[in-house]
Amino acid sequence: MKKLITLAVASALVATVAGCGNKAQTPAASTAPAASAGAAATAAPAKTDGKKPTIGVAIYKFDDTFMSGVRAAIADAAKDKAVVDIVDSQNSQPMQNDKVDLFITKKVNALAINAVDRTAAGVIIDKAKTANVPVVFLNREPLADDMKKWDKVYYVGAKAEQSGTMEGQLLVDYFKAHPEADKNKDGKIQYVMLKGEPGHQDAELRTKFSIQAITDAGLGVEKVAEDTAMWDRVKGQEKMAAFLASSESKIEAVLANNDDMALGAIEALKAKGYFKDGKYLPVVGVDATAPALQALSDGTLLGTVLNDAKNQGAATTSVATALANGLTPSKENTGYDITDGKYVWISYKKITKANMNEAK
Repeated sequence: MKKLITLAVASALVATVAGCGNKAQTPAASTAPAASAGAAATAAPAKTDGKKPTIGVAIYKFDDTFMSGVRAAIADAAKDKAVVDIVDSQNSQPMQNDKVDLFITKKVNALAINAVDRTAAGVIIDKAKTANVPVVFLNREPLADDMKKWDKVYYVGAKAEQSGTMEGQLLVDYFKAHPEADKNKDGKIQYVMLKGEPGHQDAELRTKFSIQAITDAGLGVEKVAEDTAMWDRVKGQEKMAAFLASSESKIEAVLANNDDMALGAIEALKAKGYFKDGKYLPVVGVDATAPALQALSDGTLLGTVLNDAKNQGAATTSVATALANGLTPSKENTGYDITDGKYVWISYKKITKANMNEAK
């Protein structure tokens, strides 16, 4: 019996020493928020230096050209303001929901979410509200009813109807300056449309308002073909190749909801001999990405619309940081106008070869 007691005391002393040794190696452990063992293994502390808040950022997918620019802008804007943990949702809403759960477990101070499915934002808002973690949505606007669910929900983006209008105006300017572009001389622009994902507000509004801008300018339009290419360059090339195979002689212009699809269309046109020996078809897009600006310089892309990735990223970081610090976002503490107490709108701009340096 005496021997057993002695062993028990010795074991307790070893455990105590081991516990003290671990604590000495991780001095922040006593003040860190409690978390599950699984989360603790990967979690970064909520504040790395006692001053900067932590913002959990979920992008719908990393290989989207425009969102890559926004992601870089977020990271750059956060350097002196916050610690940002940016993750890839891989175009999966269930995966994004899991990422949000993990951020909440890590006790981030705010969320910045580029939703995979904007109609699913309500689920994320419910999670954030329950945990009292403010959330800023970006680029993909939640439904108005979801935005009203909580006073700590904000949105940073651009008005898609403005980009559509400008895209249509680019074609109007071209056809008025080049009457020969109306190949069949019927006074109408025969066009094909490459759309982003179905139901996305940018895809629907850019499609609608680009055509409305043309008709508002007094020009007729006739749709030859329309299909979704899901914002993707390869899919844009495939869809355009199909359009050309079935209706090449009828097509007078190409409208794409973003630059990646426009660039895909250009590749399909190149394969058919366009952009050399006087064979030309005007193609317009949206975003003013670096590859699109190169295409402008090359003379293969007629025009694009600057979707300001830098300011979308910077505004998202500023609003999320203000919320993370317990402030109500305002022009004074973010540098951006807050519309209706919830929205930050970043303006678009028409870009052609003549003013492409403004996009750079």
